[in-house]
Amino acid sequence: MWLIIVMSVALVALSGCAFLGTAPFGSKPKGSRLERIRRSPNYRQGAFRNQEPTLMMAAGQQKFPPKAPRGVPSPGEIKTVRTNLHTLLPDNQFVWFGHSSYLLQLGGVRYLVDPVFYAASPVGFINKPFPEADIYKPQDMPDTIDYLVITHDHYDHLDYRTVKELRHKVGKVICPLGVGAHLERWGYDNSRLVELDWYESAPLVSDTIVCLPSRHFSGRSLKGRQTLWASFMLNTPSGRIFIGGDGGYDGRFARFRQQFGPIDLAIIENGQYDARWPQIHTRPDELAQVMSDLAADCYITVHHSKFKEANHPWDEPLHNELEAARLAGTRLVVAQIGEPVHVLIPE
Repeated sequence: MWLIIVMSVALVALSGCAFLGTAPFGSKPKGSRLERIRRSPNYRQGAFRNQEPTLMMAAGQQKFPPKAPRGVPSPGEIKTVRTNLHTLLPDNQFVWFGHSSYLLQLGGVRYLVDPVFYAASPVGFINKPFPEADIYKPQDMPDTIDYLVITHDHYDHLDYRTVKELRHKVGKVICPLGVGAHLERWGYDNSRLVELDWYESAPLVSDTIVCLPSRHFSGRSLKGRQTLWASFMLNTPSGRIFIGGDGGYDGRFARFRQQFGPIDLAIIENGQYDARWPQIHTRPDELAQVMSDLAADCYITVHHSKFKEANHPWDEPLHNELEAARLAGTRLVVAQIGEPVHVLIPE
């Protein structure tokens, strides 16, 4: 009997290891990529670290609290627009696809940020998108995407199936240190990957992008924080755009404003906050402070309206952004999924 139990446990363990080694989980950094990671000042004691001490999970919180009401939308609650992206006019536009996926078209250059067009997990039946928000797929993207921008390797920001299907459309990939290991396994040639540490920059077609800190974490398997997480500042002839990625509040937003000067458009996180992880996502009471610290001319919030990952009503972030903009006294653009929004319009 004991032999059968031991053999069964061993079989389950081997099956689990085999599953974790499949393509959707990506690949661990190795070779010269790992050597570069180990030289990073942000990698210490075998893992990347935030600039400030950060709790991944808060003490004293219920692991499985009572479910918040209206965690998922009812039919008809999510409003979407079906746009033919292959015929977009070449002016400056922003198109949101729900959660943190969006297309930025600036001066004729296209940036596709954190595209997730399937489930936000390594298996399709877990963390599926809300049906009414799930209206865009990789084939709907423009035929040419100059830059694919990935802020970190969590499944709701980096989806194996999506980026695999987009591969023939993408010119180059901009991502934080280590994330290129996943993409290289998925068929992207290393020459197309631009991996950056915090405060490193890269020249683009007519623009410059700077990789910046965020207060978050990373990981697609059992061992986390082996790849870096980031936000980005995109400097273009049309204006300066902040790509916020994921992360809890800290003093970095005020530092970015001081370092880079006026910001024309800030695309910031709003959603999936939870009392169980109060320091790795922006809480509702912090959103106005983020806006005040960045002091951008205009804001768009993302990270909501497509997946249920936290214990709050699905549309609470939509109310939070309006209140935060009112408190900060700033301009907010509220876009529907798929709606082209004209941004950085010259006066």
